[in-house]
Amino acid sequence: MKLPELRDGDPGSPYRVSLVCLGNICRSPIAAVVLRQRLADAGLTTVTVDSAGLGDWHVGHRMDPRSAAVLRTAGYDETDIDGHRARQFQREWLAGRDLVLGMDGANLSALRRLAAPGERERIGLFGWFGAEGGDIPDPYDADGQAFDLVLDLVEDAATKLSDELARLLEHREPTTGN
Repeated sequence: MKLPELRDGDPGSPYRVSLVCLGNICRSPIAAVVLRQRLADAGLTTVTVDSAGLGDWHVGHRMDPRSAAVLRTAGYDETDIDGHRARQFQREWLAGRDLVLGMDGANLSALRRLAAPGERERIGLFGWFGAEGGDIPDPYDADGQAFDLVLDLVEDAATKLSDELARLLEHREPTTGN
């Protein structure tokens, strides 16, 4: 997927990325935490990342404890993990996001159905950026090893997405020096 340019053309605006799964307690919060860390490591201060679910059944809930545990074990930011509260993706958010990435093909289809024709090119699959190139499987009804697999797939995709964003935004990022 070719990353879309900044939606409003304003170089002072942040590049906004939204990550979406079903309930916003497993995959998309893992992906958001990992991607935020990759972006911070790359010094990409003009990118913001949020996450949401397509359904409303977990709105306001914390991250699934198994998601939080796999992130903690891998050393991710406690504040980012503990601060997560599930939200439901709203159709009107599409106009305010530069990139919206579903975690699997069903999420992608649902997001595309919500989108107006001019918004569809900003919607893709998070896994397209990873080596596997496909779905990030839903671990909710699986065992703890499924969460480890999700983290592995997400870390790979987040690293490559961060690299792509760095290339896209290199002229916008503040430089350091004398």
